[in-house]
Amino acid sequence: MRIAPKMTLTEKLTILTDAAKYDVACTSSGVDRRGNGRSMGNCVAPGLCHAFAADGRCVSLLKILFTNECIFNCAYCQNNCNSDIPRASFTPDEICELTMEFYRRNYIEGLFLSSGIMISPNYTMDLICQALFKLRKVHQFNGYIHVKAIPGADPALVERAGFLADRMSINLELPTSDGLRRLAPYKSRNTILKPMRQIQNRITENKNELTVWKKAPRFVPAGQSTQMIVGATPENDFQIMSVAESLYQKFALKRVFYSAFVNVNHDSNLPVLPGDPPLLREHRLYQADWLLRYYHFKVDELLSESRPDFNIYLDPKCDWALRHLEQFPVEINRAGYHTLLRVPGIGYKSAERIVKARRTATLDFSDLKKIGVVLKRALYFITCSGRMMYHTRIDEDYICSRLIADRTQIPKEVRSSGYQQISLFDSGVLGKTAIPQEQIIAGDAVFPVQAG
Repeated sequence: MRIAPKMTLTEKLTILTDAAKYDVACTSSGVDRRGNGRSMGNCVAPGLCHAFAADGRCVSLLKILFTNECIFNCAYCQNNCNSDIPRASFTPDEICELTMEFYRRNYIEGLFLSSGIMISPNYTMDLICQALFKLRKVHQFNGYIHVKAIPGADPALVERAGFLADRMSINLELPTSDGLRRLAPYKSRNTILKPMRQIQNRITENKNELTVWKKAPRFVPAGQSTQMIVGATPENDFQIMSVAESLYQKFALKRVFYSAFVNVNHDSNLPVLPGDPPLLREHRLYQADWLLRYYHFKVDELLSESRPDFNIYLDPKCDWALRHLEQFPVEINRAGYHTLLRVPGIGYKSAERIVKARRTATLDFSDLKKIGVVLKRALYFITCSGRMMYHTRIDEDYICSRLIADRTQIPKEVRSSGYQQISLFDSGVLGKTAIPQEQIIAGDAVFPVQAG
């Protein structure tokens, strides 16, 4: 461990923004909170980190660790206590100064704050609460705040943070208890799930309080999320997605994030993966997650114990449709909303538009294109007034070969793979010259899920 005796705020920022890059934070805020004339900033849903706000703006957040010092020895973490890396820690006042100054310069519209564990979970969580309290009450910061709760911290500290943050998250880290015991022996599934349950229960209680007293303080209004590392342990996609489905059902999570394993420590307990991090696998998990949350799919429809991993060449929805050709083609002008959701190339918004538009007119393929249907995928699975767009064989091999020929099945970010976080220090963000907003976002890119 290397600790510099004195550091400037810029030097700390360099270390602690880089140290935060493996915490996934790309999500919409889920909160609408307009400026009130007294506080600094506002919060627009959706809108954090490589997302677009409701008014079309690309918004960003300052994504940092409070400290990269840590008492734990998690094998997969570059900040573990045995790593020989420069260490740094902010003070609560420095967190406030950075957030407010970056906000005033229009570099950010929110804060994502995570941390290593310094001295103890309670000590670290208390420092985080101090920073959030000063931001909200002293500096009157009204923008979006996403904070990571520290597993093992006192429930009173977790609750205090929940009344100051918009979203909270506790990283599940690894999909199974066995993997956690092997790679993170100082953590346990219980210390992770206990605060997760506390947050869920307090959100429910707070909603009931708000129905009685509308001016009651809001507790984690944007809900909670978690993150799993993909590829550090041998779980298959079926196991990972089953865990995610269970979390959505039992803990009412807003998001489960999947982070492709990057072997930063070269620990002997960690797998040696060929090539780059498994970004394509991560991408397929995100697509399947989207199907669970918005398209009413179940995990056992997409995968099974006999077929436990996703097809790397096709997105999960296309892959499912190919295995269920007996349900196609679907007649656009008669099919129900939930049936339309299962057609490749039709997103949930497109399905809503179809249902609405056909009340007044019979739709054809040109109408579907205007509505936003991706016809190069949908054409194999739909009819309009009983006719297909082209004479097409309903044959699995034929359709599969045509879909694989569509280069959008594998996103260009994966084709030109490489793990990179845009840094605050790229292009002189900290200099005096203002640069375009899209060049200063400090967050990891989550590959966009193709609609439908």
